[in-house]
Amino acid sequence: MFGGIYEKKRVLVTGHTGFKGSWLVLWLQKLGAEIAGYALPPATNPNHFSLISPDILSSLNDLRNYDALTSCITAFRPEIVFHLAAQPLVRESYLSPRETFEVNVQGTVNVLEACRDCDSVRAIAVITSDKCYENRECEQGYCEADRMGGYDPYSASKGCAELVCSAYLRSFFNPADFGKKHETLLCSCRAGNVVGGGDWADDRLIPDIMRSAAAGIPVKLRNPDSTRPWQHVLEPLSGYLSLGQKLLEGEKEFSGGWNFGPVDDAAVSVREVTGLIKKYWPAINYEYCNKEHPHEAGLLKLNCSKASSLLNWHGIWNCAETFKYTVGWYRNYLENGVINSDRDLDNYISDAVKKGLEWTK
Repeated sequence: MFGGIYEKKRVLVTGHTGFKGSWLVLWLQKLGAEIAGYALPPATNPNHFSLISPDILSSLNDLRNYDALTSCITAFRPEIVFHLAAQPLVRESYLSPRETFEVNVQGTVNVLEACRDCDSVRAIAVITSDKCYENRECEQGYCEADRMGGYDPYSASKGCAELVCSAYLRSFFNPADFGKKHETLLCSCRAGNVVGGGDWADDRLIPDIMRSAAAGIPVKLRNPDSTRPWQHVLEPLSGYLSLGQKLLEGEKEFSGGWNFGPVDDAAVSVREVTGLIKKYWPAINYEYCNKEHPHEAGLLKLNCSKASSLLNWHGIWNCAETFKYTVGWYRNYLENGVINSDRDLDNYISDAVKKGLEWTK
C-alpha cells in the first residue's frame, strides 16, 4: 500500500493516544513503519490506544511543553510527522477556551517549529477539522479556498491552526523553494465527523449512544436535526497516508490544504443516524433533550473534489457500511470483550482493493 513508502520509515504521530491517532498507529504498524508517539495519556478508560496496545515509542507529555516536544523529535529524528494532538471537543472549548487555543494554535506552532529545527523531517501533515471554515450553514460544501473562521472556541482554534500552517507554508516550507532553501513539504488536512470503534470521548454522539446502550438507558439527543458528513475513521486516514506518500516522494504540488469527507449520502442528521444504528443494535434507545445547549453548527459539508481529482482519493464505505462496522465494533467489545480493529482495517483495505484505488498499490 502507498507504494511501500512507509516501510521502515520513521514516523512521528502526535496525539497517538487519541481515537484517530491510535487508528493511524495501527495502520502504520501494518505498513511496517517505525513509529513514535507524543501525546497526553489517554483521556478515557477504556480507550482504543490501550486496547490495541501498540508496540511503539510513546512519549506522554503536553504539546505546550516545547522542550519535551523538541527533545522527542530530536531523539527520534522522524522523516514524516502526522500532527493530530489537539483539544478536540466543541463543548469542552466553551468550558476551557484558553486551553483550547493554547493547545490547538500554539501547539501547532510548537510542532512546526520543532520540525523546522530537525533536518530529518521531510514531510508534515497537520490535521485540523472541517470546522475550520467560516460556517454559513449552506448546502454547498466548503472547498479548500474558502474563508477560515469559527463560532465557538474549538472551531476558531482550528481556523487559527490553518492560518498558522499557511504562514509556515509560505514563509519556511514554500514549495517554490523546495530542494533549494529547504527539504520539507507541509500539508493540512480537514475531515468531517469521524466515527468508528474505540472512541469513548464525552459529548460525542456515537460514544454517548454506546455508553447508554451498554447501561440500558436511553441516550439524550441534544441537536437531532444537526447534519454532519459522517465517515469511518479509516476514510480520512487513507487520505492522510496518501498525502504523506506524495510529500515523501517530493511531489511539492501536494502541499497546502485538503478536504477529506464522505459522499453526499453520508451527510445526514443526528436523528437519521440514531435510527440507522438501532438496526445494528436493538438495545439502543434515545430521547430528545430540550435543555438549552451552547451553539453548535447545524449544517456542515465539505467539497472534496480536489482530493478526488488530484489525489485520486475516494471514500470506500457508504453511510450504512460505516455505521454497521462502527456499531459492530462496540457491540462485540461490550458484549464479548472482542476488539475488531484489525478485522475492520483488513475489511476496509480489501474493499479498497476491489475498487482499485491508487493507494492500495
